[in-house]
Formats: sequence, C-alpha cells, structure tokens
Amino acid sequence: MQSLEAELEAARSLAVDDLADAIESIGFECTRCGACCKGDDEDDHTATVFPDEVRALAASDEYDGEYDWRDVARPMPYGLEDRDGDLEGETFEWALQTDACGDCVFYAEDDDGTGACRAHDDRPLICRTYPFSVALAGTSQPMGEAVDEAGVVRAHECEGLGRDISRGDAEDLATALKERAIRELEEAIAVRDNYAPADPGPGEVVVHDSEGAKRVDGTPIDE
Repeated sequence: MQSLEAELEAARSLAVDDLADAIESIGFECTRCGACCKGDDEDDHTATVFPDEVRALAASDEYDGEYDWRDVARPMPYGLEDRDGDLEGETFEWALQTDACGDCVFYAEDDDGTGACRAHDDRPLICRTYPFSVALAGTSQPMGEAVDEAGVVRAHECEGLGRDISRGDAEDLATALKERAIRELEEAIAVRDNYAPADPGPGEVVVHDSEGAKRVDGTPIDE
C-alpha cells in the first residue's frame, strides 16, 4: 500500500479530462429522488464534512435560520460506544447533522416529493460529487456499493446513473471530484499528524479532525 503522501501526489496528477471522459461514459443525471440525502431503516444518513465546510454551512444564507456547529455537524459515529442512548469515546472527522428521521438536516422535499438541498451552493464536496468516487487509498467512499467503474472513477448506487450528461456538466463534476480526492487526502494526513490520544470521560466525545482534537461543539479540547 502506498503512503498517504504518494496517494496525494496521485490525486494531484489526475487529469480532469480523463475523469470527465469516465463520468460521461457512465452517465448521470440527478433525479432529485433524495436517496443520497436520507437515512434508511437501519442507519442515519452519514456524509463526511470537513471543518471549513462546517463553517461555510453555518455561515450560509441559502436557508432560513441561524446555525452553529452542532446544528451543522455531528461526530462521525463509527468507533463510538453507545451508553444508554448516549455516545462516548473518540472518533475521527465529522458527519453532516441529521434530523429526527435520520435524514440530512439540510434536506427538504416539495409537496410532490421532489428533493432539494437547502444549502445547495455550500454543500460539501462529497455531496457535490455523489454518486462518484476515485479509486485511491485514503479517500472516502459514498454510501452504497460501487456498481460501475471507468478508469479510476467508480459509480455508486443511484437511480440517476446511466443517463445522458453534457460534456460541461461532466467536466464540472470531474473538477469537483479531483478537488475532493485531494482534500480528503490532505485531511487524512493532517488528522494523522495532529493526532494525540485523548481521555474522554463518561458521556464525553472527542473528535479528531485536521485541526486537532475537539468537543462536539467544534471547540478545541485544550481551550
């Protein structure tokens, strides 16, 4: 397995035209079904969001209301222990906050069931690039198994796959996909370099992200 630094160099060398060719060959058009924004019967919606993306969403004017860190993001649940309904322990990175139904807190539906993002212009990179990912170690994979691939591009479960996509839209998606791959690897390296074991008490959660160890409200634990 290559080092994260080697994978980062590979991500930086990805050719947008090649990624766009792959996306165009697979085909995609968002149907606004909302499946990628909603939880299912077993799990809440879980999408990685980086610290600067949390701040951008909190400052966004794309939706009504004022948000702080905990309204936008929650600790990534993997690795945490459930103690009588409360999570505790240490985890890595943040996930978009969910509502009482387990759906993304920014997801909304029209009366006819058509889905929409209330913070569309500020949505995280993983949302901008769904249902695609690149086959590089150290990058995250969206929910759902990969069902198609072309070159290093993988496509995950989505009813919009196989539909015609314009070259311009494919290039926009490819540009965002490359940016996401680079960002994910930069974040992974920073998390590794900044990591120091914490000792959360009962009922406490510590989140390790690229900026260090934080409480659930996004503040550093050493403040």
